[in-house]
Amino acid sequence: MTGRGGALRFGVEEEFLLVDRATRSTVPRAHLVVPRAARSLGPQAQHEFLATQVEACTRPVTTAAALRAELACTRRAMAAAAENAGCLLVATGTAVLPSRHPLPLTPTDRYRRLADHVGPVADQTGGEICGCHVHLGDLSRADALAVSAHLRPWLPVLQALCVNSPFCEGRDRGAASTRAGRYLTWPTCGPAPALGVQEYERTVRRLIAHRVILDRKMLYWYARPSEHLPTLEVRIADTNADADTPLLLAVLLRGLAHTFLAAHRNGTPPPRAPSAVLLREAHRQAAIGGLAGIGTDPFTGRRLPMPRLVADLAELAAPALARTGDLETARLLLHRLLSCGTGADRQRAVFARRHSLTDVVDDLAHLTAGPGTVAAPVLSPGTSSLFHRLDSTALSS
Repeated sequence: MTGRGGALRFGVEEEFLLVDRATRSTVPRAHLVVPRAARSLGPQAQHEFLATQVEACTRPVTTAAALRAELACTRRAMAAAAENAGCLLVATGTAVLPSRHPLPLTPTDRYRRLADHVGPVADQTGGEICGCHVHLGDLSRADALAVSAHLRPWLPVLQALCVNSPFCEGRDRGAASTRAGRYLTWPTCGPAPALGVQEYERTVRRLIAHRVILDRKMLYWYARPSEHLPTLEVRIADTNADADTPLLLAVLLRGLAHTFLAAHRNGTPPPRAPSAVLLREAHRQAAIGGLAGIGTDPFTGRRLPMPRLVADLAELAAPALARTGDLETARLLLHRLLSCGTGADRQRAVFARRHSLTDVVDDLAHLTAGPGTVAAPVLSPGTSSLFHRLDSTALSS
């Protein structure tokens, strides 16, 4: 099924940290926050692996405006519940200040088995990783896998837009997304292989049989068919305090999904992607440099500035964005992000003012709890040409 006008429905899952109002360090109060938030959100408010984390899920919607409203609603409810529990809701990929170890587990049977299975990974420095996951649907398993195969080489570019974890437990770790490196220590985390339905089933059964993973929910590929929804779930982004970043990610992903779904149904195979080694390196470079870094062209393998690859991605998605009514939203949000910088850039800028990580946490909490504002955009070199390319591509479709 699809939504109004044939557009795929989409939704977002966001993981957040809970930090103490006085110390700004993480606190295990999910058992207080989730029930309070569930009074208004119901099952959209959820527990996570650690008791210092919570998750909010939007409902599936068909328009960018509806998704923006969903994100605002879930964040307001979660932030209010956190305030009632004496803590702050913070959207960042890793804990900014040092956390108390061992990290407190959410006490369920599955999470206990999971912690036993991964061992020290569950209590690593920076183990409170918070991601943003976008669901695209409704899709059959075959269509979801086909879109995933086409998406693979473009995911590092989208990852670079969403970097938001330069600080991890008291230090700048030198990467725009520290979460990405910590996440790689989990089983199966990394680029998804290009598989058909039967190959996918054989692969998952083999991973379970060899105890690489305990169950199908432990498949941590960057894009995977959901096991409980008719969707493709994309898992490459840090959670961002600015709600416009997950909105932009979801809009661009849906535009690409429509583009690649049409190609698949027309019999066009995925492009010859870089090798698995080069693809992992592309993700590593995206995590280190974000938009200031160098990426890999999905078609030629050439190393290019990340903003150039963002422009190529936007141009590829532009006809589908125009058809779903998302072109102007994508233009405005990309304009602002390219002009003002990523979440990681903002965190470092806040720290540079007074060299206070507490200030960083406070800024994140403030932006997470409300719609927030950022500085008015100032056009950076190449931004206006990006919009010209977007418009001309959409008009020619």
